[in-house]
Amino acid sequence: MRAWQVQGRGQPREVLHEVELPLPEPGPGQIRIKVTAAGIGLPDVFMCSGIYPLTPPLPFTCGQEACGIVTALGEGVEGLEPGQTVMTVTSFTEGHGSFAEECLAIAGSTHPTPTGLSDAEAAGFWIPHMTGWIGLVDRGQLKAGEWLAVLGAAGGSGIAAVQIGRALGARVIAVVSSDEKAAFCRDLGAEVIVKSGEGSLAEQLREATGGEGVDVIYDPVGGKPAEDAFMSMRRSGRLLLIGFASGHWPRIDPHLAVVTNTSIVGVLAGGVSREALDEIHASLSRFVAEGQIRNAVTRQYPFEELPDAVQAMADRAVVGKLVMLGT
Repeated sequence: MRAWQVQGRGQPREVLHEVELPLPEPGPGQIRIKVTAAGIGLPDVFMCSGIYPLTPPLPFTCGQEACGIVTALGEGVEGLEPGQTVMTVTSFTEGHGSFAEECLAIAGSTHPTPTGLSDAEAAGFWIPHMTGWIGLVDRGQLKAGEWLAVLGAAGGSGIAAVQIGRALGARVIAVVSSDEKAAFCRDLGAEVIVKSGEGSLAEQLREATGGEGVDVIYDPVGGKPAEDAFMSMRRSGRLLLIGFASGHWPRIDPHLAVVTNTSIVGVLAGGVSREALDEIHASLSRFVAEGQIRNAVTRQYPFEELPDAVQAMADRAVVGKLVMLGT
């Protein structure tokens, strides 16, 4: 099979190479799928540069998310059949990610594609939306009517949070860096748009809430933007740590959290029971069926152009979600 293999550390265009590999055999608890579409995200960029915590040893094939057709089952896998179309989290930590004609995936993180989503739309759906649900519902305890500020709102993680927050009845503020991203997030349902780089982010967020302050901050960005946004939270506010697209986590003085009676909450979309994942899948599928979650894929790349797609992510030249189409 053909696959895109990371063979060094650096920019995606420099380190991604097309190779021929034997079909991988699924181990216990794994499946193999023929990739019809693969989601592309910042973790793939970070794996190319070697700074992502779950980066496997060189050489490897990255790609965390996929939609595809089941072609083989590993030992102990039940409830899945060859020929079934699924969306899944891949075995990228073992180097068998979705930037290939076929890949391995984790059976316990495999689900039917929600009715109403194409393969391309489903390919990048599960990880950001599952994370969004765990962050906003389980960890953030977001309530209808609360102010939710989403940092990096036009990226894959932010898009999910904007739409889930709106579906839950929150008043959503999308924090973006350009007019193009502002228009995109407004179309997704954000009530208020705040542009970063136009003065104090904390002051803009307080002004957007009529001086009340933000109840929940959904932060896939980290760094200074999160540190600034933290200063806008009202009493009992929650900062949800999702990721560090800026390059590092925010550095917040614990004393500040104490005197403002606010919480810094870690969010990890891992270690969740299958029963809980099925409940999340059912809730998200309902939102899709009701039109609460809409397609956010803005560009589909053919297999041959995968390095260009990942490079676009590295260059931060992306609005919305990117996917690679299977061969």
